[in-house]
Amino acid sequence: MADSAKSHSKADLLVQSVTDYAIYMLDPGGIVSSWNPGAERLKGYDVDEIIGQHFSRFYTEDERAAGLPERALEIALTQGRYEAEGWRLRKDGSRFWANVVIDPIRDEQGGHVGFAKVTRDLTERREAEQALRRSEEHFRLLVQGVTDYAIYMLDPLGYVSSWNAGAERFKGYAAQDIIGQHFSRFYQEEDRAAGMPEQALRTAEEAGRFEAEGWRVRQDGTRFWANVVIDPIRDDDGHLRGFTKITRDLTERKIAEDALEQSREQIFQAQKMEAIGQLTGGVAHDFNNILSAISGSLEIAMKRIEQGEDPLPFLHNAMHGARRGATLTQRLLAFARKQELELAPTDLVASIRDTAGLLERTLGPNVTLETRFPMRLPKVMVDRGQLELALMNLVVNARDAMPAGGQIILAIDVPAATPGARQFARLRVIDQGEGMDADTLARAIEPFFTTKGVGKGTGLGLSMVQGMAEQCGGRFVITSEPGAGTTAEIWLQVAEEEARQDDADTARPAPANPQPEMQPLRVLAVDDDAIVLLNTVTMLEDMGHTVTERHSGPEAIETLRHDQFDLLLSDYAMPGMNGGELVRRARDMQPAIRAAIVSGYADLPEGTALDVPRLAKPFSQTDLAQLIGRLTAQRDAAEATRH
Repeated sequence: MADSAKSHSKADLLVQSVTDYAIYMLDPGGIVSSWNPGAERLKGYDVDEIIGQHFSRFYTEDERAAGLPERALEIALTQGRYEAEGWRLRKDGSRFWANVVIDPIRDEQGGHVGFAKVTRDLTERREAEQALRRSEEHFRLLVQGVTDYAIYMLDPLGYVSSWNAGAERFKGYAAQDIIGQHFSRFYQEEDRAAGMPEQALRTAEEAGRFEAEGWRVRQDGTRFWANVVIDPIRDDDGHLRGFTKITRDLTERKIAEDALEQSREQIFQAQKMEAIGQLTGGVAHDFNNILSAISGSLEIAMKRIEQGEDPLPFLHNAMHGARRGATLTQRLLAFARKQELELAPTDLVASIRDTAGLLERTLGPNVTLETRFPMRLPKVMVDRGQLELALMNLVVNARDAMPAGGQIILAIDVPAATPGARQFARLRVIDQGEGMDADTLARAIEPFFTTKGVGKGTGLGLSMVQGMAEQCGGRFVITSEPGAGTTAEIWLQVAEEEARQDDADTARPAPANPQPEMQPLRVLAVDDDAIVLLNTVTMLEDMGHTVTERHSGPEAIETLRHDQFDLLLSDYAMPGMNGGELVRRARDMQPAIRAAIVSGYADLPEGTALDVPRLAKPFSQTDLAQLIGRLTAQRDAAEATRH
């Protein structure tokens, strides 16, 4: 009995210390028989005011009229427990939202002696839940009211779990038709096969967002151009609960952009055709002049031979015309960025001084040339031959801009560079000529644009200069004003320190050693152009070699099956089999054969990888002899290494 009394005393102490819950007892008829501080705080009644009162006073009038208090006690007694939430009344008449639990109390013999009632004030929680529900309802109404965007949710696997009116409008699916379906059905078949839907969800989950544009499919199978944004949805613990997906139909914008692009392409095509017309017209004009000089000179030379007179002056004139044709070809290739440049550290000052004599003879008596060079100047990376050709073009242009004479200044300086940036040297050609207005200056570098009279210029000079400068990693700049002359600037990269040779003048390569006597070689010469092949064969035979000529790759392959050769000399561009394929197959058939490619382009087509020397057309007999000499020296060096 003493232990039981102590236990009841501790329980009473515990109940009396609780202030967040109303904990009290009712007798079997529902009369309050105990009251704790929590009940006093929640309901507002002092213990003396409420003991002996029926607990139904805590209910609203409607609930009392409906017999809810009595039904609560009956449920607790018959089912062992009653729990519910609802409005309850305080002493002052105000309401609070309560969670109520009623348990029956029985004595040791099982007799019913009353009820234990626990009440908790959940008003704040209910208000928060209602605010959340109102917010969700507002959001639902907002989403459902949007018709220009498809806004819907996916579960973590990509199955549609909600659907708004905008999605129904431009995807065509009603909510009952699409909820529960996988969102991949909106993709084209090839996109599904490529795994794009899964990749989109993976990107959204890992990167926190996925956005893209592409074709999507409506329910009726038609396509629309969509902007798609997918964001992951995570709970408070960071676990993935699904995705929100927003899709916008941009088909009209896509059609407009495509139409604009098509218009631009048509304009570009028209401009390209106009440029091609200018190009072909200019090339035809200049080559007709060159061909007239060559054919006329050769015709006269043949008559001189028939008459027993000296033909050499006219043969020299024909050769000069051929060299003019080669120069024009070089300009075309430089303009098209197909001229292969041999970049090397070059002394600008020495190069210009070596060319000065030719420049002065070109200028004539009324134009003087002044140079302004610093005492020390770093070498630049440039193809010396192309630089001298570019300088010649600029000086001639400057001369032509001063028909009454004047002064041309050649100046070189090294502008300061920001730390870490590449350093450049600047070569300027400055004239005192007529200058150019803004429109002329804007077109100055266009191919075949010229202000000179017919037959006095190709209009390729400045295009070639620009192409050369850009291929060297530099740039070409022109400034001019009417009446104030023109300044043309070539910016060239300064050579790396290790590439400079301070103790040697490398401005002009030393003359090549005369070619030593070569052993006669068995040469297979291949070219589909009979005229070019005749000249090549004649040059080779004149050097003492034994030559077999073929006009195609397949013919050459058949010959290689039966005869052995020391050297294969092949054109590149031939029908049926190009020179690259011929070289590869020839090496498979005769591993010891040496090979070289002859081509009208200095650069072979993109993707061609051939470890063979190349000889650019047109070439002289000296060029051909030097090529064969290099091949022979390489073979001798390789054999010496093996032995």
